[in-house]
Amino acid sequence: MFAMRLHAPGEALRAERVPVPEPGPGQVLIKVAACGVCRTDLHVVDGDLTEGRYPLVPGHEIVGRVAAGGTRFAAGARVGVPWLGWTCGECEYCTSGRENLCAEARFTGYTLDGGYAEYALADERFCFALPQRYGDAEAAPLLCAGLIGYRSYAFAGEGRTLGLYGFGAAAHILAQVAKAQGRKVFAFTRPEDRNGMEFALRCGANWAGGSDQAPPEPLDAAIIFAPAGALVPQALAAVKKGGRVVCGGIHMSDIPSFPYALLWGERRVQSVANLTRADGEAFMRVAAETPIRTQTKAFPLEQANEALAALREGKLEGAAVLVP
Repeated sequence: MFAMRLHAPGEALRAERVPVPEPGPGQVLIKVAACGVCRTDLHVVDGDLTEGRYPLVPGHEIVGRVAAGGTRFAAGARVGVPWLGWTCGECEYCTSGRENLCAEARFTGYTLDGGYAEYALADERFCFALPQRYGDAEAAPLLCAGLIGYRSYAFAGEGRTLGLYGFGAAAHILAQVAKAQGRKVFAFTRPEDRNGMEFALRCGANWAGGSDQAPPEPLDAAIIFAPAGALVPQALAAVKKGGRVVCGGIHMSDIPSFPYALLWGERRVQSVANLTRADGEAFMRVAAETPIRTQTKAFPLEQANEALAALREGKLEGAAVLVP
């Protein structure tokens, strides 16, 4: 099969021919129809995440059809494969509904080969059935941008006003969910990114401005998707007493020191790590009921490096999707 593989952090992906993997017990072989390009992929490729193995096929927003193996899904069934690819099932985290924190967890496109290829293997227990209302490319961003965004959204609480810092793949999905649930959404982009602000407004945001601006009214909660630690004190300054600032990324630059007064008033800062299968099932129900419009730009699989570069340079509205 054709695959785009990473041989060392910081290198470009290489186009290679490799054997089609064979499914073992409990695994399914998936013929990939689309694979989203996520900011986490950038962190893997750029070496910000340091526990990967090489050579590696990146990609963890996989949509495809079961070609062989497994018992949970029929042959030909459409499934989605997310970031969380396997857990031990026995540790204190796995047995208490927090499998996302399992120390032995394996991750698609990072410690397991992912979807930048014509075929991918996955543990069938960690695959999801996908709502039929979405095409293959449309569904791909739901599998990380949507899932991690939704977990972040849950931690943000039920407040009426929500700020989203960094308006990319996750925020453009989440803004539509929040709007459908009757919340006011305030979007923050790079200060000079007029296109990003206009995109946020098209996705349902009530207001859009630069991350250096204060929102027109105090926020009940804020979610930070941009990997910039400097946004944490800015978001704290924008939330009300008792407000929450949720850091939704797997990697972030250092958070600068800030006065305790920004945190006082029972404000809180919380990170989000990975996802659980329960998160996935809950979000897929929401996605089936809510007409989310995922903005995607398709790239041929062999142009994976170009798609990653476009994401790195902030040239995308929504999400890039690789199509074999």
